[in-house]
Amino acid sequence: MPGGGERITAGGEDRQNRAALRFVVLLGVVDLLADATYEGARSITGPFLAHLGAGAAATGFVAGLGEFAGYALRAVSGYLGDRTGRFWAITISGYVLNLAAVPLLALAGSWQAASVLMVAERSGRAIRGPSRDGMLSHAGSRMGRGWAFGLHEALDQLGAVAGPLVVAAALYVGGGYRTGFAILAVPAALSIATLLLSRRLYPDPGRLEAEGARREEGGGLPRVFWLYLALVVPGVAGFASFQLVSFHLEEAGLLPKAGIPLAFAAAMGVDALVALLSGRLFDRLGLAVLASVPLLTLPVAPLAFSGSAAAALAGVLLWGAVMGVQETIMRAAVGGMAPAPVRGTAYGLFNAVYGLCWFTGSAAMGALYEIGPGHAAAFSVALELISVAPLVLLLRAARQ
Repeated sequence: MPGGGERITAGGEDRQNRAALRFVVLLGVVDLLADATYEGARSITGPFLAHLGAGAAATGFVAGLGEFAGYALRAVSGYLGDRTGRFWAITISGYVLNLAAVPLLALAGSWQAASVLMVAERSGRAIRGPSRDGMLSHAGSRMGRGWAFGLHEALDQLGAVAGPLVVAAALYVGGGYRTGFAILAVPAALSIATLLLSRRLYPDPGRLEAEGARREEGGGLPRVFWLYLALVVPGVAGFASFQLVSFHLEEAGLLPKAGIPLAFAAAMGVDALVALLSGRLFDRLGLAVLASVPLLTLPVAPLAFSGSAAAALAGVLLWGAVMGVQETIMRAAVGGMAPAPVRGTAYGLFNAVYGLCWFTGSAAMGALYEIGPGHAAAFSVALELISVAPLVLLLRAARQ
């Protein structure tokens, strides 16, 4: 086998299942280190933009544009992965761009320059996403896709807790934002090294796909997938970005400078716990677990954009719970809907719609926040209520 990796197709079913678990854990470690890098940075990008002179509207726009780039490009990278089969090459190039942009923020001299790097970081995340998720879905066909994505997300979020804590420590000792960004070069380098090791050990993750889970017929995307995208549109557009939430925490004086990354770290801890729980529930209950998304998202903006520190912190923690559900069951659901030959394309389309909606929603909320935080919260609540209709249609179609 290329690279001297272990033979994941040899042996019995138990050996294949163990190989699938090891692959998920190894990619989880890659993202643990990657998340320590870019989530550590994201915990302070809102206040950093304000420090460089950006206003709320600009912050909301940049946050939305970054998320749009971080998802819209996935439609292209997912399609290229399916057409070329070069999943590892696409994944590695995405990680390099994603992680290299973070330490460079320490050199940004204006909010415009910082914005370019933030969008570049999200773009790298976009390039790597569909191919990585497609490879994870192969392993998940053996161990349960909900559990595979939940375990991966939990490991991922351990890094998302550690990164903001490191940044908070840098701010606490007086190092400043730039010191925090520079320190994050260490986990970035370790993530790339672990990724290259993963490539060596598992050069062809497609062989992990369980025979009973292969869906080669037709090759097209089913109707339920398109209904799923209809649910994503209002649900994601009404979900506030943390950049805007952290901007509010800073501007309203609800938390000290070092307290904002600590709040973000706590949210990521909640994310990890919810990911494990929701992944298990998804494997047992299926798409019905998606009903938790609008229910959890509804109170996030009213709490996060309030004038009370306690309420805002509750909103931040609930924001983390929503992220845990979205990053686990919403990704796992795509793997179960899409046949293997077009699974990268399906992940790309899903993430492109997700990013476009988060971009437009974040930009709108940033503009509404300039009028008043209550306007941004009302916008969020209205869209989450609208998302209930496509959710009902999706669940009905899935039962049929």
